This record gives sequence, structure tokens and C-alpha cells, in this order.
Amino acid sequence: MSPTRVAEVLAAVDLGIAVPGRVLVDRFRLRVRAGEFCALLGGNGTGKSLLLRTLAGLRAPEAGHVLVAGRPLADYPRREIAAHLGFLPQDPDASPQGILHESVLLGRFAHLGLWDATSGADRARVASALRNTGLSELAEREVATLSGGEQRRAAISRLLVQAPSIYLLDEPTNHLDPAQQIALLDHFRALTREGAAVVASLHDPNLALRFADRVCLLSGNGAAESVDCAALDAHRLGRLYGVRFEEGRIGAHRLFTAS
Repeated sequence: MSPTRVAEVLAAVDLGIAVPGRVLVDRFRLRVRAGEFCALLGGNGTGKSLLLRTLAGLRAPEAGHVLVAGRPLADYPRREIAAHLGFLPQDPDASPQGILHESVLLGRFAHLGLWDATSGADRARVASALRNTGLSELAEREVATLSGGEQRRAAISRLLVQAPSIYLLDEPTNHLDPAQQIALLDHFRALTREGAAVVASLHDPNLALRFADRVCLLSGNGAAESVDCAALDAHRLGRLYGVRFEEGRIGAHRLFTAS
């Protein structure tokens, strides 16, 4: 097996995603390597969330298949999938319940046997995750009493405790203020330097430009384009979102503004 093949942790092979009366993604191909951050960009309704759910094995594709570490995702038991893939939905799939630190600890169960109890090391992971998301002082609070942004960071903490090799993030910056957005994406960028892979849908092209290695541009009509961030330009963004973009700079950083 070649070194490139070993490093490839996630692949979409000719993936098709559709909703009634409309094909959103057609023959989509994506190969993500360890240490890589890939951002999904596109307008509302272009299939970003459905693509992430398909990559996570939470819905079946219309065509094609997903590979994890070179093996079809469909061949993995659900518990083993959870050890490899961590999925952050755009919004909670269920109402939040329980004490915060206990809720975050649930992220470790993908790594425990049927009769295993959580350990001191597991609880240390919880404490570290709460520190990284700025929630340490709220560890004893009921999750349902937290603000929207705090609940978002609680869900991220649980994902960090899960510690998968691949993070699939659907609008991870939802409900977060600008400082929290930067801190969060900076943390996930740091995880890629430790060998994790990240695929995240984002609304802000500038966040993608700052943190991602490359972007997938989803048109919503079946077509998708993958480009390195260095090749992302105002023309591509204008075609993607249907508005004019202009490129500027602040110091060494490129940025785009819509007009």
C-alpha cells in the first residue's frame, strides 16, 4: 500500500445526493488525508448538511459510496464508525439534558467495551475539553439551562472527548461570537497538525480561507468544484453565491467582501 493511500482517511467515490425533484450532488469525489482541513462552501439548500450526514453514515447516498481508511463505510459496525468519525450536526438532534460534565463524558462511550466503566483518564479528557471550549466553570450546570452558544460549545466538547480521527462539522460556528469562532476553528486546525482530518461546512468564505487547506464549492445543481484555498477567488465565490465579491488584504491575509 502506497504512503498516499495510507494517509487517505476519508473518500467519497462518485457520491450522489438528492432530494425530491432535485439532484444536489452528482458524482461527487472527495479525498481527505490525515492532517487536512477541507471546508464546504455553498448557499443555503445546496446539500452541505446532507453531504456531511452521508459522509458520517447517517443517510444512504443515491449513488456511490464512502470509504474510511480505504474500507467501505457500510462495512463498519456503528460503534466502530463512532471511533473513527465524529459528527457535529448543525442543530441538536434531541433536546439537551443532564449535567454538563456528564453529557460531555458520553463522548467516550464509542471507545469503551460493553461492560467498561469510564476512568480517570476519561474524566481528564472531559476537563480538558471543557477548558478548551471555555466551559470549565459551568461543568455542574444543567445543559438545558445554558445559552445557545454555550450549548454549542458543550456539543463541541463532547466531540473533542470522543477524539475521532475524522471530524465532520456542520456549521460549527453556529451561535458563537467572533472570538469564539476563531478560537474554535484554531483548535480544530491544531488537531489537524496532530494528524486528525476535518471536513466542515462554513458560511463565511473568510473563515475557510483562514483555516482550511482547500474548499469544496457546492452549487446545489449537482456540480461541485474542489480547489486549494490559494486558488479561491472573487470570481468563483461570485458564481457560487450569485453576488459580486471583491478581494482585499489586511496585512498578509487575503479576505473577500460581498457587494
